[in-house]
Amino acid sequence: MTGTPRPHHGGNLSFLKRHNRSAILETVRRSPGVTRADIAVLTGLTKATVGAIVQDLLHREWLREGELRQSGGGRPGRSLHPDASRHVLLGVDAGVKSLRLIACTLAGEPLLQRHLEQAPTTPEETAGVLAARIREMLADETIRHRHCLGLGVTLPGPVAPDQPLLRLAPNLGWRDIPFLELLKPLLPEITGHWLLDNEANAAAFGEYYFHPGVPPESLVYLSASTGIGSGLVAGDGQMPTVVRGRGGLVGEIGHTILQPGGLYCHCGNRGCVETLVSGWAIRAALNIPPEQGVTEALWPRLSEPEVALTLRRAGEALGMLLLNLHHTLNPPEIVIGGSLTGLGDALLVPALDYFERHRSGLLNTDGQVAIRVLDDSTFTAARGAAAEVMARAVGAP
Repeated sequence: MTGTPRPHHGGNLSFLKRHNRSAILETVRRSPGVTRADIAVLTGLTKATVGAIVQDLLHREWLREGELRQSGGGRPGRSLHPDASRHVLLGVDAGVKSLRLIACTLAGEPLLQRHLEQAPTTPEETAGVLAARIREMLADETIRHRHCLGLGVTLPGPVAPDQPLLRLAPNLGWRDIPFLELLKPLLPEITGHWLLDNEANAAAFGEYYFHPGVPPESLVYLSASTGIGSGLVAGDGQMPTVVRGRGGLVGEIGHTILQPGGLYCHCGNRGCVETLVSGWAIRAALNIPPEQGVTEALWPRLSEPEVALTLRRAGEALGMLLLNLHHTLNPPEIVIGGSLTGLGDALLVPALDYFERHRSGLLNTDGQVAIRVLDDSTFTAARGAAAEVMARAVGAP
């Protein structure tokens, strides 16, 4: 996205209303304090259309009015702001080693966060644990009086693009799991929007939707944790679109081949990216016990030659992966998150060095893609799932 959200002026009326609602919400979210007249100028919509949609958004309590402001030489108008006081969005990230839950405002500001160092077991048991924790959050005084717009859930594997079905999570041993069918009956109090997504896709969506500046035209989120995955989003000036592919496999870069004939991967193939750089591969190479986290176990040992060599090789493999993403997708921005970033320079310096040394080999220009490493991505996927709930609500009739 390079400018103001673009409205549509022709076609299906129901679609147009939702599309223009999204354009107005995005304008207010990115430029809080604008007036109705400002919005009409920025979006190209008529004042009557803006007035009707803003009135609907005020009624929904998604926006609130502020002080009178002079705008464009005409009569003063009320400033408009996202209403962060009335609603709550819920997001859950069921990772390979832990469960993360977040409750946030419509602007993505965290209200409550819970990080459970508890690995998922069976789908049924995991649904039960999550339901109990979500009920605890809903009862918390911080959010109990807010209206819940819905719940987004992420899992570490491809999700079918046409239904909420986890196709495969090789690091959990789950296959063809309709996870929401297990969770939803346990939480009848959540009557809003429900959705299921791959964790890297949700993280990419959230990083775009809650981007600190003007979002780029596309963005890749690279998740480096127990496994390796990615999500690709493209923007049209409003809500980002997650690129999913026919079977939901877009972004499953952890199972692309970097070393033909290499070690066996959990997916059954040999030489996958995950056999060279992933939490489970590093754990196996350095004999880290299963009860210890990789970062926790290695931080005191970073000066040991064996650890330094293992992380340098893993970092170079990560750099190759970044280069492949650059050459195949060429996004303006790649965001790196996941627990392995906690290993710091020992892993990231060889990765970024490799990328910088080779990035201009195909096209010798500067500034082709920006790399941003998140300092803390604990709740990035869960927050992204909450952002997807917001998108679902905006797109609803």
